[in-house]
Amino acid sequence: MHSSSLNTGKKKEIVFIKMNLLEDLKYQFRQKENGLTKIILINVIVYITGTILWVFSKGLGNMTLFNFIYINQHLPASFSEFIYRPWSLITYFFSHTIPNPFHILGNMLGLYWFGRLVSEYLGNRRLVSLYILGGLAGAAVYLLLYNFVPYFMHRAPLYGMIGASASVFAVIVAAATLLPDYYFHLVFIGPVRIKYIAAFFIFISFIGSVDNVNIGGNVAHLGGALLGFTFIKQLKNGRDIGKVISATGDFFSNLFSRRRIKVSFRNSEKNFTYDDKEPDQKEIDAILDKISKSGYSSLTKREKERLFRASSKK
Repeated sequence: MHSSSLNTGKKKEIVFIKMNLLEDLKYQFRQKENGLTKIILINVIVYITGTILWVFSKGLGNMTLFNFIYINQHLPASFSEFIYRPWSLITYFFSHTIPNPFHILGNMLGLYWFGRLVSEYLGNRRLVSLYILGGLAGAAVYLLLYNFVPYFMHRAPLYGMIGASASVFAVIVAAATLLPDYYFHLVFIGPVRIKYIAAFFIFISFIGSVDNVNIGGNVAHLGGALLGFTFIKQLKNGRDIGKVISATGDFFSNLFSRRRIKVSFRNSEKNFTYDDKEPDQKEIDAILDKISKSGYSSLTKREKERLFRASSKK
């Protein structure tokens, strides 16, 4: 009797944990201002699902289903293969090597550290646009080199490319272009300006672009890095090259949302604009005083916008 009630209690606890997890995931995906969290969650969910399938496939001795799904997530190097797998233009930068956990861990840590800066200064929508555009830019460089440059044409990878590194590089370089003198405190090293961290990663990928181990990944990194730099430079000139991505996201969001929610979302979303008056020195001094007293996190969204706009005119 005691054993039966104990087992029942454990079952209830497991069900409760499962429901809590599902509710937490639903809650995160319902939120409007957590693009960074959503991107990381999608990557993690895809990786965990793929890993579970891999374990069962290995255990049953039949890898057919796993291989079919896994290979179709890769971006092929050949245009002739790509036209039959166009979805891989998107799936590759939401997927990672299985079962290697360090591939996704490194990418998600880099995305989290640098993505928080981009999101804090430029907002949720621009971070999402930057991530997607970085992945697309990496794919474009990858496909162009492997189809038109002889050195790369003879070294095409068997399955293609997979991983969010190009998107992460776009975010890293964007953050370093936006806030070059911002410090990260690195273990055993101390404070390091993020412009030097970004430069280090770019240099390593530049060397690796002719290394047979991961040529495709490294050239995609450089494509993402170039996109991140261009994104910020264009934004400072008043041009948001991520508008198409944001508009596409709005279209699908509104398509599957109730009218009441749609109106509320449109009214609540506030992006940086460039059509109001220029911030004067008195306003900027007041914002800087506030930062010195209470830290950057104490600024309102408009104050962050004004500070960013003032810095872009220098």
